[in-house]
Amino acid sequence: MPKNDNMLAILWMLNSGVKLTAKQISEKLEISIRTVYRYIDALCASGVPIVSDAGHNGGYSLLNHFIRAPLLFDLEEKKALLHAAVFAKEAGYPLSEALGNATSKLKRYSNQEQERILSRHLSGFEVINRMGDPSIQPVLAELEQAVEGEYSIEIDYRSGHEQQTRNRVIDPYGMVYWNNKWYTVAFCHLRQAIRSFRAERILQIKRTQLAFKRPEAFSAREVFMQNLWPDLAGKDGIISLVIGGRSEALDDLCLHWFLGHHLKERTSNQAIFLLEEQSLHRYVPYFLLSYGKSIQVIEPQSLKEQLVAVASELVEYYRL
Repeated sequence: MPKNDNMLAILWMLNSGVKLTAKQISEKLEISIRTVYRYIDALCASGVPIVSDAGHNGGYSLLNHFIRAPLLFDLEEKKALLHAAVFAKEAGYPLSEALGNATSKLKRYSNQEQERILSRHLSGFEVINRMGDPSIQPVLAELEQAVEGEYSIEIDYRSGHEQQTRNRVIDPYGMVYWNNKWYTVAFCHLRQAIRSFRAERILQIKRTQLAFKRPEAFSAREVFMQNLWPDLAGKDGIISLVIGGRSEALDDLCLHWFLGHHLKERTSNQAIFLLEEQSLHRYVPYFLLSYGKSIQVIEPQSLKEQLVAVASELVEYYRL
C-alpha cells in the first residue's frame, strides 16, 4: 500500500478512540514497526495531535478525536456503498480491482464496532449472477477509458447473425448493463449511425488517434432502450396477444425481459400484450413453450398454429 494510504489508515485507526501500540498497527497494516514509527513521526510533524503513552498499558491515541465522522460516511452510508459494490462486482464491473481497494479502505477506516457490524451485514448479503467470461474484463476496461477520454477505438466485431468478424471504428458514447450483458452505445463509422455493440462479441480492441465529442445530454440508456423496443404507437401490424393460465405463470410472463415491455393489461386470469406481428411469430413461441400447460394462448389463432409447428419441429428433430 502506498505511504499516503498507510498514513491515512493509521489516522483512522487512532480515530476509533482505542489506544494502539506500534506492534498492533504494524500487524494490521502488514508493515514493519520501524515504518510505523516513521509514519507516526510524519503525522506529528504535519500537525496531527497524536498522544504517545509509555509503559505496560501505553500506546498511541488521538487528542480529542481529531477526525470527526462527517469527513467520511456514517454507518448506513458505508453499508449501502458496500452492498452496491457487491452488485457491481457480480455484474462484471470493469474497475473491479479499484472497487475492491475502495471497499477495503472503507472498512479499514471504520472503528472496531462499525467494522464488526459491516462484516455481519456483508456476510448475510450475497448476489448470484451469471458467471461472466474473464476475457471480457480488458474489453470493458478499454471501453470505459474510451468513453471517458472521448477517443475512437478500432474493434473486430462478430454480430449475432454473422460468423465472420468485421473491422469497425466506433466512437463509444456510453456503456449499458442489461439482461446480464454489457453493451457500448457508439457511433459506427462504417454505418454512419449510432449502434449498440455487445462487449463479449468484441474480439479485438485497440485505441486510435481519433477524437470525438459526445453529443450534449446524450443518454446511452435511452438510445439503447429505444433501439431495443421502438415505440409501437401508430405502427401497422400490431397484434394483441392474450394469454390465460395460472397466476404464478402469468406473473412471471409479465416480468419477462421481452414480453414485460409489451404488457398492456393484466387481470386476475389473463395477460394482454401488444406486439409487432413479426416479433410475435418469430420469438414468442420459444418463450412460451417452456411454460408448458401452465399457460394457454387464447388469441391470436396464428400464434397457436405457430406453437404447434415449432413443437412438431422439435419432436421430429429429437426423433432422428
